[in-house]
Amino acid sequence: MEFLTPFFGIFTSFILFYYRKDFNKSNLYLAQFFLCSNLIVLVYFGLHFSKSPFWEGVFFVNFMPLSFVIGPLLFFYVKYAVAENKNIKPIEWLHLLPALGVIIFSLPYTTLPFSKKVEIAHHIQAVTQDYDFSISYFSLKQMLFIRPLHLFFYCIISLVYFILATKKRKVTMGHLPSNHNVIKKWIYSLIGLQFFISSYCLLDSYSDFILNDYQGIINQKNYFRVLGATFFLQNIILFLFPKILFDSISYPDASLAKYKALQTKKGNSLEINQNINTLLEQYLKENPYINNDFSLSKMALDLKISERILSNYFNSKLAISFSEWKNNLRIDYACKLIDEGKANKLTVEGISLNVGFSSRSKFIDAFKVRKGILPSSYIKQFSNL
Repeated sequence: MEFLTPFFGIFTSFILFYYRKDFNKSNLYLAQFFLCSNLIVLVYFGLHFSKSPFWEGVFFVNFMPLSFVIGPLLFFYVKYAVAENKNIKPIEWLHLLPALGVIIFSLPYTTLPFSKKVEIAHHIQAVTQDYDFSISYFSLKQMLFIRPLHLFFYCIISLVYFILATKKRKVTMGHLPSNHNVIKKWIYSLIGLQFFISSYCLLDSYSDFILNDYQGIINQKNYFRVLGATFFLQNIILFLFPKILFDSISYPDASLAKYKALQTKKGNSLEINQNINTLLEQYLKENPYINNDFSLSKMALDLKISERILSNYFNSKLAISFSEWKNNLRIDYACKLIDEGKANKLTVEGISLNVGFSSRSKFIDAFKVRKGILPSSYIKQFSNL
């Protein structure tokens, strides 16, 4: 059971990677946060449940820097999700200095031959349970106390940042985004679980490593089961927020929100559609739809129009979905390449990639819907002509 928990979480992190959007990268940081969190759970398994000297040697100390990455990634996610300016400043990478410091401080141990590391790790884990092991400037005992303190600190600054950013958004825009309640519940849940994890570890570290009194505290295996179960609960709760998991929602960019408010106040739907027609005419001259990352979100960002307004434009004005509209443009462009003889040396798959489709099968299906025949048949007809 303990073995399955981290792999479920790692799978969850890859779902987040897959569904992140290029213009809204909050899920990128959330995915990294989940990946690091669940790798830590895997470390717990290897050290305390595998009963294997090999895995003890692999996980002992080597993965300690990951514990100092979780806090900064939590902060980056919260910042990217709610800030008006969604760019991480170069100076903010200084948040990762503690993790870099742990890597450097751990070099005297991590550079040892693997057989020696296995010997040390197994002796501490299976025999002495004495973590007063000197790594470099710090002992392992001290590191195990600093680690949850570091996470606790980032829980506080992430929560404070979210509260202040929300208040600033309300003052600036006069209202909060419609997805505010979903984001608020999710971020409070995420930070709350990390508060519990860091507080739980701090309490155990203080009692065990500072007071040297382990009596009355949960035994070690149950202690790590509770931590593993909390991380597992974090993965489960994510699935209760499908908009976070699949849509990568966050507060919209302030400039888009202001543009939307301006359109609502000064223009009717006819004027908005006319403006979009003009913008699209210029925008499509560069054929942006042939890029495989082209999406409604990216186009909204490029045109500085909200996704909802663009979506309404396609559904009401053009009576077509964005996906169909995009595929039609790509198929027409593919036909143009074939008609002009620019695709003579390309296979059907090569043509599909050149016009933005992610796979040959999707290109064939879309081509048949648009033209009524297979692309190979179209190429053959053109060749005969």
